[in-house]
Amino acid sequence: MNSKFKEEKTAKTENKTRRLRIIGFSLTLCGILLFSYFVWSVGIYEILEGIGKIGLDGFAVIISIYFLRIMVRSIAWKLSVFEPYKLQLRDTLPAVIIGEAMSSMIPLGILVSGTSKAIAVRHRVPLIIGLSSVATENLFYSFMTAFFVACGAIAFVRSFELSEGWYLTLDLLIVLTFSIMIFLVLMVIRQWHFLSGLCEWLYRKGILRQYMESGRIHARFFENLVYGYYRQYPKYLLPILFLQGCFHLLGVLEIAFILFRLTGELSFYTAFLLESVSRLITVVFKLVPFLIGIDEAGAQFVTEVLSLGAGLGVTVAIIRKGRIFFWAMIGVLLIVKRGLTIKEIFSQAKKLQTATD
Repeated sequence: MNSKFKEEKTAKTENKTRRLRIIGFSLTLCGILLFSYFVWSVGIYEILEGIGKIGLDGFAVIISIYFLRIMVRSIAWKLSVFEPYKLQLRDTLPAVIIGEAMSSMIPLGILVSGTSKAIAVRHRVPLIIGLSSVATENLFYSFMTAFFVACGAIAFVRSFELSEGWYLTLDLLIVLTFSIMIFLVLMVIRQWHFLSGLCEWLYRKGILRQYMESGRIHARFFENLVYGYYRQYPKYLLPILFLQGCFHLLGVLEIAFILFRLTGELSFYTAFLLESVSRLITVVFKLVPFLIGIDEAGAQFVTEVLSLGAGLGVTVAIIRKGRIFFWAMIGVLLIVKRGLTIKEIFSQAKKLQTATD
């Protein structure tokens, strides 16, 4: 009976992975077509001219800013490890680079990004400890990302000419967004099991029962993960949130620098809008390798709305893609150096997914 149950779980996981693989490859194909269209519509010479304005020194600055972004997330992960286990920055930094490389290069990379980080530090901590610490850090990252994207969306809508009624609505949304963030922080501090309680209530009422079957268990697991961490390390809550905030602000700085090189003007507002849209696209379309075509579409949309020209947005996205490619190659070198294989990482991720479904 137990064997049959395991076989059913394995089959369920394989079907889910197969569907995601089809979606991932379909989106990737669409992304390649989009990318080709944008390069053709903007013109290869305009894009090359923009890349020339950045120069090798400018590209070195962009690479350095992204290295700082990797570093702040590495420090946040380092703080997320439960005692008696410990990770140093020299452990988490290369592991984050490996995780980013896996996430960027492969259509289903986002599914194994966390697993690859844990595997990269398994010589320092047990795999389950590595995975739980990655999950804890990811929850803090997701919290700040949601806040950042929400602020970006509201700021973007405010860039249009609207009636007073709309501005009042947006101001209320801003207040609501901050209120939700404060509520979530209080939920962690007071350890309210709100999410798992809601999932349990929906399950008992027969609402979305198919999803709540495992969803309520996962919700309780993540609540216990965060609350258990906070009980043991309350002093690290704000520093980790601050580090995650720095990750997003460095992204704004990176785009502001690129825009300054391309246009000669320093606009943090435009950079903020571009980064918030890029972060939203990253969350929604992470199955697409290098966000090819998708990132260009989002950037073009923002710059066109702000009357900055479609070519500027596409050029910014392509330049940032060069930075992603550079660090992905560094990640590949680290994977090879550590004797890891993509097959091994996917195999471990598949086992873990089967166990938690």
